[in-house]
Amino acid sequence: MKSSTGSGDIRKTVIVAGIGNIMEWYDFALYGYFAPVLAHLFFPSEDPAVSLVLTFGVFATGFLMRPVGAAIFGHFGDRMGRRKALSASVLLMAGATTLMGLLPTYAQIGMTATVLLTFLRLLQGISAGGEFTGSISFLVEHAPPSRRGFIGSWTTFSGVSGMILGSGAGALATYLLSDEALNSWGWRIPFLLGIVTGAVGYYLRFGVEESPMFKALKEQGKVVQAPLKEAFREFHKEMLMAVGVNWLNAAVFYTVWVYNTTYLATVIGFPLSSALLINTLSMLFLILAIPLMGALSDRVGRKPVLIAGCVGVACLAYPLYYLLSQGTFGSALTAQLVFVIPISMLQGTMPTTMVELFPTSSRYSALSISYNIAFAIFGGTAPLVATQLISMTGNPLAPSFSLIFAAVVSLLVIVSMKERYREALR
Repeated sequence: MKSSTGSGDIRKTVIVAGIGNIMEWYDFALYGYFAPVLAHLFFPSEDPAVSLVLTFGVFATGFLMRPVGAAIFGHFGDRMGRRKALSASVLLMAGATTLMGLLPTYAQIGMTATVLLTFLRLLQGISAGGEFTGSISFLVEHAPPSRRGFIGSWTTFSGVSGMILGSGAGALATYLLSDEALNSWGWRIPFLLGIVTGAVGYYLRFGVEESPMFKALKEQGKVVQAPLKEAFREFHKEMLMAVGVNWLNAAVFYTVWVYNTTYLATVIGFPLSSALLINTLSMLFLILAIPLMGALSDRVGRKPVLIAGCVGVACLAYPLYYLLSQGTFGSALTAQLVFVIPISMLQGTMPTTMVELFPTSSRYSALSISYNIAFAIFGGTAPLVATQLISMTGNPLAPSFSLIFAAVVSLLVIVSMKERYREALR
């Protein structure tokens, strides 16, 4: 089945889809980066650690809704097309994020504020469940066979870029505003910008061409009526494999790039502005490395790059948390920059690896469900797990333990996988 477009068309598709991805993941990431502020405003407690645990608990519930979003948008994307599903997801995300910026706080309306914040986070989770995996299918289905890894890597490039935008917005707000102004009204501004990002994302998404593979499937009359049912019936083994492969991908990403900001601010004692600056700088290096790793996987295969990423996390997690705990800006930035190497191997290679597991007819559904189950269980809970590990052990290096375990599990799954980088998409 034909799976590529001309070089000019694919470049336009990557740019347009990427900008839409940036807009959506800016919205989704804001909650994590403003966790210390939201903890005070929506989960007040005499013990700051309790407030933070509750805040990250709601962060996790957003991820638990991602499989629901995956089922909804996956079905829609496999039946009606990738483009329409992606356009709908960006509107849902933007609406929920904008409404967060309008919420009254706990001090104003009590527990109702907490409930409303949780509900909006659930809507964000539903949107995210269909967004990223849909964009992966969409872009890789457009790609020439010899460049699938490179083209697929731009989905994570753009997603991480959106998170950088969220981190940068947080860093800018904390740098320009006093603590009083930030807690009073300043935190709302990045969330209210969600209406702008949503409008831009929707406009761009709706103007791009549909996936050539889905169009061919539709023209041949082979669109499946119940893609989710087909995915579970025919490809349950591949779906379980995708969950196992993404265990480390989910855990390490949300520990290092979301939780570590709060870790530096609350456990190590950094000013929040410095913690956000370290996060933003290191993520800039991450997005530079991601396409390089995607391109590398086109030359040597997906498995060698993924295996190297797993081994890197397993070997480096403990010493890098030791560096983070030293309390200096230089040591913390160095640790985050070294984390870039193995994480970029996972982030740059994983999108195309997952697309190659499933056929076009149920790819959106199967990929979305398996990916989002992994991220719901192992990604959304990563900040909470890290917080609890430190609370239970009193050891500031304890977050590394869960990363090492996840690396070993994912490594075993990857070793057992079939290499598919030279095969045509089904």
